[in-house]
Amino acid sequence: MNPIVDIKQFASLAKLSAKPSLSILVPYYHDNPVPLIQALAQECSERTDVEILIYDDGSGDPGLSCDVIAAVKNSAARVRLYIAEQNCGRSFARNQLFSRAKSDWVLFLDADMRPETDHFVTDYVDLIARDNADIIFGGFKVIAKSDDPDRELHRALSEVSDCLTLEQRRIAGPQYVCSSNLAVRKSVMIAEPFDPDFSGWGWEDSEWAARVSKKFCLLHADIPALHVGLETTETLLSRFQSSGPNYLLFTHKHPDLAQALPLYRIVQKLRKVPGQKFGRPLLRAIVKLRFAPVKIRLIALKLWRASWYAETFA
Repeated sequence: MNPIVDIKQFASLAKLSAKPSLSILVPYYHDNPVPLIQALAQECSERTDVEILIYDDGSGDPGLSCDVIAAVKNSAARVRLYIAEQNCGRSFARNQLFSRAKSDWVLFLDADMRPETDHFVTDYVDLIARDNADIIFGGFKVIAKSDDPDRELHRALSEVSDCLTLEQRRIAGPQYVCSSNLAVRKSVMIAEPFDPDFSGWGWEDSEWAARVSKKFCLLHADIPALHVGLETTETLLSRFQSSGPNYLLFTHKHPDLAQALPLYRIVQKLRKVPGQKFGRPLLRAIVKLRFAPVKIRLIALKLWRASWYAETFA
């Protein structure tokens, strides 16, 4: 059952066409969406067929709210903002945005993404107009190097795990689809919304992609967004530790896909190792060892995640 959430609403003064071609949906939780709002407005200020919907999933930050409200009210683009008083998770936030979208197509963007080109939205609108897909994943890239050494590990992880070429993504199908830059026909989302059983961080977009790709046409496109919101090493460790229940839920809902991934095999092997959890302090220390080779730190980080996931199967 969905919770009842008190939501405040704000909007820019720009006018929208009666039936927009695309609704851009941006949920956020503590991240600052103002740079993304401004970047999208640069391309969309002259378009009356694109709306931008922003949803604060209970950040509870008055200063951030003031900045976002000001950016929305001053925007030349068609922007609406919803601020929720409580955090209900990413699936709930995306479903809330979706329910308010006016277009037949929605584009999910994370608040820490940026369009890589000045024709990013136009590329999506043009591709949607061809009417040869139900789901379009544009892919994403990361910056060449982080200015913050504590965020360089996340940049390296994203580069090797998520930044695939168009051809690699086409071959993999739904395996590397994520909702950080994802356009979907509204009728698809009505039939198959994000699963609210997934709470917190992790695996809800993987579960959704695995589910919908069995019924609808998925198209991989070369419309990448740039991921600039890199996390600290401590945040990565915390997220990997806490996402175990979501991973377990994913394996139950899609056992065939889960068992085909290398992570599952590692998790199952660790389950058979007596006292494997006692190795976590060492893994954590290696992950945080900034001067160690990045490849070694990434291996330790993935083992850290697998160790926690193995515990969820107990």
